[in-house]
Amino acid sequence: MDRRHLLSLMGAGLGMSAAGPALAGGDDKPAAAVVNLQGVGLPVIAGGRIRNYVFVSLRLHLSASATMETVRAKDAHFRDALVKAAHRTPFTVADDWSRLDATALSRSLMASAARIAGQGKVSRVEVLNQAPRRRTGIPTG
Repeated sequence: MDRRHLLSLMGAGLGMSAAGPALAGGDDKPAAAVVNLQGVGLPVIAGGRIRNYVFVSLRLHLSASATMETVRAKDAHFRDALVKAAHRTPFTVADDWSRLDATALSRSLMASAARIAGQGKVSRVEVLNQAPRRRTGIPTG
């Protein structure tokens, strides 16, 4: 079994998983470390009201100076910062209540990551999946 797959399965029960620096193929360079945040429920706010919730799965790409253990230990802080940011400045897409603005979400979490894990520890945030609670696509009226 692939180490990344095994770690992913082990971490799924905790709400997050990690893939360590394993040797990629036959290359001598280790693959970049990543930490996955699973199922963070974020609100879709329009007109001052919560219209829907979207559950997002995120991947934090770590820099060479970061360790998975230290970033993984701060899982709750990343989730809390993301939920607070979503309520303060919603990531709502104007014409679609079933998805969030992935670019704005990534930018916000990158800013929070510098405070939570340390400057330069997280190199990039990737939105893996968005699953809306209700399938209400385009608002009417």
